[in-house]
Amino acid sequence: MFAAGQDNALVAKQLRVSVRSVQRWHRAWQDGGRPALHSKGSAARPKLDEALFAVLEQELAKGPIAHGWPDQTWTLARIKTLIGRRFHRALTLSTIAQMLRRHGWSHQIPARRALERNEEAVTGWVKETWPQAEAPRRRSMAGSSSKTRPASR
Repeated sequence: MFAAGQDNALVAKQLRVSVRSVQRWHRAWQDGGRPALHSKGSAARPKLDEALFAVLEQELAKGPIAHGWPDQTWTLARIKTLIGRRFHRALTLSTIAQMLRRHGWSHQIPARRALERNEEAVTGWVKETWPQAEAPRRRSMAGSSSKTRPASR
């Protein structure tokens, strides 16, 4: 757009940004070319710096039981509580998820089945209990369009 000589106001309108931003980008492009327009990353400071995140990873490696939870499952809510207790910081669940993803963490699925797993009990539960717990299917006939007057069918 800059190379084509388009007006800054027109570029701003096309990109839905302020004219001032386009002027700043145009100046950067004139001074350094296309590489000068590449993102420098987030302007915000990271919520936990690298040293604190390394400490968080050590705490996570200890497992949830070491931190007082009854099972071996890390949830975002538990990690949020751990960060609050350990670092006295309040982060949102989405911020924690983004931070973990950025550092290579992902949602985990057990690598193998538990040794205590009883396949016969699981099969019986799936055949007998699950169908009862499953939501009933919708009727095949037409229903009422009024939630407040069901008799108006």
